[in-house]
Amino acid sequence: MASIRKTKTASGATAVQIIRYENRKVVLMKHVGSGHTPEEVAALVESGRVCLEQMTLQPSLFLKSERRTLPLATSQYIGVTHQFAYECLLEITKRCGFTTHSDRALVDFALMRLIEPASKLRSIELLKRYFKIVYARRSLHRALPHMQKRKAAMEQIAVACAKGVLHSDLELVLYDVTTLYFETFAADDLRIQGFSKDNKSQQPQIVIGLLVTRAGFPLGYEVFPGNTFEGNTMIPVLESFAKEHHVTTPTVVADAGMLSQTNISTLKKNGLSYIVGGRLANCSLKMITQIAEALHCSDGATVRFSTPQGDLVASFSAKRFRKNTAEMNVQIEKGKKLIVKKEPGKRAKFVKRANQETYELNTALIEKTKLLLGVKGYYTNIPEKQLSNQAIINRYHDLWHVEQAFRMAKSDIATRPIFHYQAVAVRAHILICFVALVIGKYLEIHVGLSIKKIIDILWSVTDATLMDTSTKETFMLRSPLNTDAQNLLKKLHMSY
Repeated sequence: MASIRKTKTASGATAVQIIRYENRKVVLMKHVGSGHTPEEVAALVESGRVCLEQMTLQPSLFLKSERRTLPLATSQYIGVTHQFAYECLLEITKRCGFTTHSDRALVDFALMRLIEPASKLRSIELLKRYFKIVYARRSLHRALPHMQKRKAAMEQIAVACAKGVLHSDLELVLYDVTTLYFETFAADDLRIQGFSKDNKSQQPQIVIGLLVTRAGFPLGYEVFPGNTFEGNTMIPVLESFAKEHHVTTPTVVADAGMLSQTNISTLKKNGLSYIVGGRLANCSLKMITQIAEALHCSDGATVRFSTPQGDLVASFSAKRFRKNTAEMNVQIEKGKKLIVKKEPGKRAKFVKRANQETYELNTALIEKTKLLLGVKGYYTNIPEKQLSNQAIINRYHDLWHVEQAFRMAKSDIATRPIFHYQAVAVRAHILICFVALVIGKYLEIHVGLSIKKIIDILWSVTDATLMDTSTKETFMLRSPLNTDAQNLLKKLHMSY
């Protein structure tokens, strides 16, 4: 019968061996190792017991105590992973409401967009390197069509999280549009050249309409062909969102690009209130004069007029006045130089053609522009008794949250450029980025730090993997949590 023996060596160390007796002689089956301290010897004995079980296929009848030491002589460094970061992020996805059972691939690739945005194939490599999570390339491509069908379910989770976890009553939603370009010049029905917000007019693009809460938490989105006018996107997004999630939104806030008589009529028909930016330069000279006289260049002054588009709320800001004046003077000087050079006035705002050969300053336009210096307008159908002029302005200024969400999506999550060419894969990519945006905004709202800073803190905690070469057992050793990591977990109400 095989057993474990401890014996002294010539150097004074204690050797741990697996032996058996044969014809009253000791037969050495395996030399486990030599230790110089009681702790090292105890660890070698434990390793020997594991080896003995593997060699004889006879498990011990006694419970084994947890190993507290690992001898360096039989230890091998395997590598470092970031299981701590993954465990924390996975807990956040569960709090948001995402399940890792049916949507595991979608969640994993969304987390990688937050950690290190890359192509899908590169993300497969990084998931294996950082977290020991293995995905086959073929299975991922087969999963993309299924992913894009989960859009309504993912939006439903986002809405539930906004209501239940972030305590948003959705009394106010913010809407805006952006464009995402492709690293190709080949166009199709979805990827089409159009007005690019990324200054990539030569490349095909898609248009994304995004709804967020007042705090910037994403609720839903729609994908449109790249040549879609942004003013034609708001109503389809709102109608689809309300139909899919049974949400009635009293007030919609959007920028001036969404203002059209058709959109306003539809909003009223659906019983929705709106606050939309107004392009005052399109107003009549009579209306502009009335606004300027009423505001009287008084900092912080507001005025309200009734128009076919709803109430027009105008405000004056001294800071905005200085900025607008400087911009106007630059344009006027530019126009004067073009006039001297007898060049076309397409490149200057205040230049018009005098005759076939000469150009002149457009003094009428300059005077009209002077009346609007420092003035900004907002259209709304909310009565002043219900919401004051200043409250209307304050709610419109909340639009920076959706703009910040787009910046986060484009920079931190690297939503664009897009390298997919099939519509199914493109929509799956946008859904992955949407889920990443939900998780990222949840973290930012709760922690009060940027998602980049949060990921840096999580990444500072590493997990080293060591292997006992005598038994092939692996052990994980986590680095101590620094102060930033401890504070982060406290804010997220996680134990450590």
